[in-house]
Amino acid sequence: MAAQPNRSHVVARVAALMRAVGAAEPAGASTTDLARVAGLARPTGHRLLTSLAEVGLIDRDAKTGRWSLGPELYLLGAVAANRYDVTDQARDVVDRLARETGESAFLSARRGDETVCILSAEGSFPLRSHVLHEGIRFPLGVASAGLAILSHLPAREVDDYFSRVRPEAAWGADHTEEAIRARIESSRITGYAVNPALIVEGSWGIGAAVFDQTGRPSWALSLTGVETRFRSDRRHELGALSLEQAHLLSGRLGS
Repeated sequence: MAAQPNRSHVVARVAALMRAVGAAEPAGASTTDLARVAGLARPTGHRLLTSLAEVGLIDRDAKTGRWSLGPELYLLGAVAANRYDVTDQARDVVDRLARETGESAFLSARRGDETVCILSAEGSFPLRSHVLHEGIRFPLGVASAGLAILSHLPAREVDDYFSRVRPEAAWGADHTEEAIRARIESSRITGYAVNPALIVEGSWGIGAAVFDQTGRPSWALSLTGVETRFRSDRRHELGALSLEQAHLLSGRLGS
């Protein structure tokens, strides 16, 4: 019986490494960087990465030594896509947001206490924010997509989240529980969430939650751009459009 917690610990370490590798796509990352992100000692990280490479779940560039997602993971993902992939149903919505606003548009999915960006479309405006890209993860409450999802969770689940997660440890004083709760209240009033350049200076975002067939916020649409494109009058316009498209997509996914 004593071995069970140890096995669970190993699985958690492997999962943390896999998420770190995924977040480093497409350039890949070094052993040192991946171990740091996953919260592991470098020797432990290297041992686990090597084991994962042996079964094809990750791959290592022979020249650079950088790790990337492996071919076996692609095959597993192709099978899992039949159940979890919503990008085909969401692609026209994300493209429409980018086309009508000129900003970069995204779809992010909730995965536990995080969001992961799964779909993107570039807008026509030449100046862009580069905070979001497909595969990047943020804790709930960090970035507009995660804030939109967190804002639509029941109060008890929000409390449980903050009992487990301390975003300020990695993201600074703008992401304390108190600061995020204040933005949650604002998001509940407007219906959409705003990230006022809290991750990268000058880079703003607006997010709207997308609900599954049970009424839970499982995804979020978001728009990102430079601060001059997110003045107060235009924020309302962008927020209203995001909510409209999120409602459309929620209905589509709910059916």
